[in-house]
Amino acid sequence: MKWNQLKVNCDTAELETVSAVMSMLDESLMIEDYSDAMEGANKVYGELVDESILNADKTRASVSLFTEESVNLEGHISFINSHLSSLSGKYDIEIITSDEDNWRNAWRKYYKPTKIGKHIVIVPDGDIYEASYGDVRIDLEPGLAFGTGTHETTRLCAALLEEHVKEGDYMLDVGAGSGILAVCASKLGAEFCAACDIDPIAVRTEQENAERNGCHNIECFVSDLLSDVKLKNGRPYDIVTANIVADIIIKMSQDIGGFVKDGGIVITSGVIREREAEVDEAMKKGGFEKIDVRYDGGWCAGVFKKYVNNISKQL
Repeated sequence: MKWNQLKVNCDTAELETVSAVMSMLDESLMIEDYSDAMEGANKVYGELVDESILNADKTRASVSLFTEESVNLEGHISFINSHLSSLSGKYDIEIITSDEDNWRNAWRKYYKPTKIGKHIVIVPDGDIYEASYGDVRIDLEPGLAFGTGTHETTRLCAALLEEHVKEGDYMLDVGAGSGILAVCASKLGAEFCAACDIDPIAVRTEQENAERNGCHNIECFVSDLLSDVKLKNGRPYDIVTANIVADIIIKMSQDIGGFVKDGGIVITSGVIREREAEVDEAMKKGGFEKIDVRYDGGWCAGVFKKYVNNISKQL
């Protein structure tokens, strides 16, 4: 199958505006912004960071959305032009056509085996890696889905899963992307994991990664957030992860308690620090108490515990 990438290139200063306009066309965007790429980063991270990223123009950025080749993009382009005509900086639009197989493999040149948390090691499928004692190895091919394990929000979630998943737990990952968090939970001892995403391509990738890691206790399915989530054997989940964005977490906060056992936890990530207080307040109103938080760069991940029988909702 061939896909079109509709890419808007802009000045870094205009990235927020361009992203907002593009998000009105599609919620799944790819943002390329190298303004924070550190000079000499490979001295710290080995070969993890590609030289092309380090040498990229720090004053320019881009936002892309992806559609099947059959989709007519004239309406999208007209919409973008009408909303960006007042930009102070210059922008241009590209349409790039590519085979799905090329996209599925493009990530390989940027990612190497990476340790996240204390013991979890993400290994790109097919790479050779000598495990150390205690390593929890995750073989991963993200394909077209989000989640290689190197993004701050995924690292935060994985590290918190290490601390909170117990043998026999039921785990749910909402907006699972590549399925990396469900695989982590399964390998850390969860008895059953559910991984859902609104994107059928992501769900297919989740299934492939579950099989790749021998995790036969992971159930993958399409769901618009919680719309198609069901309780396995009527049992509420012990732990839920939602590595999405603040607005979506806030939207789910009033309903997610119905899927979590009393005393169970929800790990939220994908939240920028400036939105942390809003997410905290929404989760509190939904019947949860914040018991932990971790930061990485400009991102934060919170751990929220469901009040037991909704008694004493005072922090």
